[in-house]
Amino acid sequence: MKLQYCVNRTGAVPPEKLALTGLEVQKAARAFHSTIPGYEPTPLTALDHLARRLGVSQVLVKDESKRFGLNAFKALGGSYAMGRYLGEQLGLGRDQLTFEALGTPEAREKLGERTFVTATDGNHGRGVAWAARQLGHRAVVYMPKGSARERLENIRAQGAQAEITGLNYDDAVRLADRMGREHGWTLIQDTAWPGYEDIPAWIIQGYTTIAQEIADQLEERGWEKPTHLFLQAGVGSFAGAMLGSFAARWGRDCPVACIVEPDRADCLYRSARAGTITPVTGDLDSMMAGLCCGEPCTVSWPILQRGAAAFVSCGDEYAARGMRLLGRPEPGDPAIISGESGAVGVGVLAAILCEEGLEDLRWTLGLNENSRVLCISTEGDTDRENYRRVLDGARF
Repeated sequence: MKLQYCVNRTGAVPPEKLALTGLEVQKAARAFHSTIPGYEPTPLTALDHLARRLGVSQVLVKDESKRFGLNAFKALGGSYAMGRYLGEQLGLGRDQLTFEALGTPEAREKLGERTFVTATDGNHGRGVAWAARQLGHRAVVYMPKGSARERLENIRAQGAQAEITGLNYDDAVRLADRMGREHGWTLIQDTAWPGYEDIPAWIIQGYTTIAQEIADQLEERGWEKPTHLFLQAGVGSFAGAMLGSFAARWGRDCPVACIVEPDRADCLYRSARAGTITPVTGDLDSMMAGLCCGEPCTVSWPILQRGAAAFVSCGDEYAARGMRLLGRPEPGDPAIISGESGAVGVGVLAAILCEEGLEDLRWTLGLNENSRVLCISTEGDTDRENYRRVLDGARF
């Protein structure tokens, strides 16, 4: 099936929506992350031969598979939210927040052993479990039905109590919330709803470290800033963090943003079409498991609603296309191992530039030979069996 799209004509993100992802926020998040052992910026790679094939000036890919040895970006949000929460318990100001300060004997004595709970298809839960273990606390993780066994075992390897439920993602979130309230655990969830917005906001702010790294890497290499962003979305926290960060940094020169979702869980696409938050229910069954979320994040939605140029709903074959374009690259380009949720932006970009019937979207977005496109590969091969099947052509 051809991808579906909704063109958004609301314009740029208004300044009052950017306090969440402003430059000072970005600076504070990265300052905290830089105190975590093993922190270093992930690679930003120019795929010049792919750009030539697609007929654009530049394709840049930020490779988040290199983040903290966890094969995905999610630990940035979970660790920062956990840090902010624990810092408040200790009376630490934002400028005093370091990984070391949270792990001192005095801090551990005051905090005791806390339990953090979350729901995830894999990457977020692994990041939360990793951060909790690093700081001497516990984690409990609930996963939706259909989650890959490898992702479950990766979470358990971080010392967490984890299980695959018979629920879809949003119901697994509700389970985690209920269990947290019943047992006195702290919910670290990367979506928000009325009454639960502080911790999701901190998670979004944690993701802004990616945008600050990109801005620094562009400057260091003398590259011009991108004209276009392709941002994959589940609940929209990551996409909102990236778009909000670049809008806060570059203002009117913010790149044109295209938001990409699986067609089985396209809550942002449907919300954009309806003009109001519109959940998706049911099994939310897609290969892009990390994006299979049915309810938009109330914190990031205002940024996306006002700032994104288009919302795209697509099938799994577009993710597979992106995985192969990155994993089996054009001669002369480096290979990037990108999983299902990480590669879909590249797959959709290629489709818009090359497929018949998408000329209107190409024209609306202003994609042409002068375009410089940024995609962010948010995960590596977190389900290695499926990754091999896709690259070998056994699937799609």
